[in-house]
Amino acid sequence: MKYDVCIIGSGAGAGPVIYELAQAGFNVLVLEKGPWFKTEHFTKDDMVATRRAIYTPAFKDEFHVLETKDADGNWKAVPTHESRTDFWNGSAVGGSSNFMSAYFHRLKPNDFRLLSEYGNIQDGNMVDWPITYNDLEPYYTKVEHVVGVSGAVVPHKHLEPRSTPDYPFPPLVTNRISDWFTAAGAKKGYNVIPAARGIISLPKGDRNACYLSNYCGSFGCSSDGKSSSRAALINDALKTGNVEIRPDSKVFHLETNEKNEIIKAWYYDLAGLKNSVEATLFVVAAQAVETSRLLLMSKNPSSPNGLANNAGNVGKNLIFSAVATGSGFIHFDDFPAEKIAEINNPMTFVNRTLVDFYEIDDSQSGKKIKGGIIDFLIEHSNPMPKAVKNKKDGDRLVYGSEFKTKLHTYFTTRKKVRFEAFTDWIPNDNCYVTLDPEQKDKWGDPVARIRLGYHESNKIPGEFLAGISKEILTEMGARDVSGAVSTGPTVNLQAGGCRFGNDPKTTVLTKDCRAHEVPNLYVTDGSFMPTGGSVPYTFTIYANAFRVAEKIIDQLKSKL
Repeated sequence: MKYDVCIIGSGAGAGPVIYELAQAGFNVLVLEKGPWFKTEHFTKDDMVATRRAIYTPAFKDEFHVLETKDADGNWKAVPTHESRTDFWNGSAVGGSSNFMSAYFHRLKPNDFRLLSEYGNIQDGNMVDWPITYNDLEPYYTKVEHVVGVSGAVVPHKHLEPRSTPDYPFPPLVTNRISDWFTAAGAKKGYNVIPAARGIISLPKGDRNACYLSNYCGSFGCSSDGKSSSRAALINDALKTGNVEIRPDSKVFHLETNEKNEIIKAWYYDLAGLKNSVEATLFVVAAQAVETSRLLLMSKNPSSPNGLANNAGNVGKNLIFSAVATGSGFIHFDDFPAEKIAEINNPMTFVNRTLVDFYEIDDSQSGKKIKGGIIDFLIEHSNPMPKAVKNKKDGDRLVYGSEFKTKLHTYFTTRKKVRFEAFTDWIPNDNCYVTLDPEQKDKWGDPVARIRLGYHESNKIPGEFLAGISKEILTEMGARDVSGAVSTGPTVNLQAGGCRFGNDPKTTVLTKDCRAHEVPNLYVTDGSFMPTGGSVPYTFTIYANAFRVAEKIIDQLKSKL
């Protein structure tokens, strides 16, 4: 059977395409490397979600090779099965969107023209996008309604233009400590406002609203309140009868004809047997690293360096989110009992953010530089990570009664308050994906070798936002406040590797996310992004995938 479209992957970049094509009546096959977990499979089992590789591949089967600089500045490559550094963040139908925390911030208009607005940075590869915020705005709105976003729009100086006045779902119930963050920000002159979440607060179709289980990020959702690709889009697409999903199907090669059109996708099934499928169009949405890896593995006579890679751009300019994180502790004996009673409950949602410094006046240069956002949180309810953190006293392991006392003190006398600040990860020549020449996965295919080059300029806005965050935590009465910029990649927020743009010499995809060199190939995950903005990527990946789905439908209709 020849399908209209074969889609590789099923996460945030694939879900809107699956949904829109199914609704339009096209015959869609989805090849997903991971298993198919249903809603009833997701529980609040701390061991499953945080201590075992249930939702990600085992090191012995699939891994990566990470290149980082050692103390002498030399690049050192280490397989993750040796370092035990997991670089996966979800492998299943619905992808990592099943396990996201779902902070949904739109990009701002200036995110689409970083080069024009702020100029290039030495050794950075900043560019403007080939589309504008106005091109993407209708699709942000579509995500809010179709996928489901809750929140409240309030005025602030960096509020992006909107075609609707508010989110379609009211804000989620939050811990009263949200008010503490807002009040502390106000005392410092900052406007701490509600944050939108990709979690529905009211029922929608077959989906139940969030039931405030307090086990959200890293956990699959047992109510379908979380707006994952699986719950929000794929389940409805399946009702049309136009979609077939094959889980446990790892695609390893895209075969082309003499016109450099893809004619077959080759994959291994659960038994390890090779299979192939034919389709008119192919969509790759395997998440940034694995998308680049698949294209690089798909060498053909017309593409000796990998599919869509004759110009040598596949895998380049990989980006993550640049972050600064920190925390402090609200000690219960520092406040009246009635004040602590407001916040001393399992409720984990805070949903407060600071956007005042999305653009920063740089006192040294006298110019404006790109800043970012700050999300405020409290420590997650699940106990296992807290217990693990408390098992040591310095370098000494703690046992028995001493450990029990330490745990009791931690869980009953304080509450941890946190912040996460997001800024742009500056694309550079030392952050990219290639194929490792020696290391193979369980099928004998070369694994992705990822050079993780961090640009030092990432630290400038990150350190500034960390300072603001620590001011607010201190103002609200937290003790032991700390925080710093992280130079490591955010594995759950990866993009780039297949930039879109107008010049086939410097980009892999057109502005419609179709490969310059391969007329029937689209890439709809975060790979298309030339820069990432100062927010988590998932909302934008969803929106762009809805936009590109329309282009795919137009191309399919032209072939009828």
